Amino acid sequence: MNYHFQFDAVFAAWPLLLTGTINTIELSLAAMVIGFLIAVFCSWGKSSTIRPLHWFIDAYIETIRNTPFLIQLFFFYFALPTVGLQMSATTAALVAMFVNLGAFSTEILRAGVEAIPKGQVEAGLALNLKRYQVFIHIVLRPALRKIFPALSSQFILLMLTSSIVSTISADDLASVAANIQSLTFRSFEIYIVVTIIYFLLSLSFMGLFRLAWRRFLYYPEGR
Repeated sequence: MNYHFQFDAVFAAWPLLLTGTINTIELSLAAMVIGFLIAVFCSWGKSSTIRPLHWFIDAYIETIRNTPFLIQLFFFYFALPTVGLQMSATTAALVAMFVNLGAFSTEILRAGVEAIPKGQVEAGLALNLKRYQVFIHIVLRPALRKIFPALSSQFILLMLTSSIVSTISADDLASVAANIQSLTFRSFEIYIVVTIIYFLLSLSFMGLFRLAWRRFLYYPEGR
């Protein structure tokens, strides 16, 4: 093997890599927050007595879960402008990410909601709480405790999936890496560095979710 590693060109582009990393973090965090709120709303909607809302949520979930993320991304960036809904690459990437996450997280959250004993819900209603109060205070938090590992894994998967948005030239880490590679032709070096960055991002998000668990969701079983 006569290949000579040359990381100098890659390290010289560290400001671009830093910018791409920050953009990926911001994009992922924004999509996680909005996608989670969508999942909470959809989970509440599926527990409501409004049938048309059920049908709308089911159609949304099945459509997103059974189509590729890349096609969803292209739909928001290339298809919607033909009907007058123009988006920047970053905005289209964000919308595609939180729409995708919302559908998958709804099913995860629904599993946790259905695991809550109905007696607890009935007790809340008997205390004259509104249905949304019962959902938030009696159902949602215990449900999150049950499904938090699966939900946090879905969030991390979303962050890794964000690399696909480089196909529409959104300014994420993968897009920056492709630009550096086209200028330096050091494919092996740049993608080794980017792989390490994504790995460290995954570990960082795992640490963040553990902190959130201990701060907001952890309490002794007998409490």
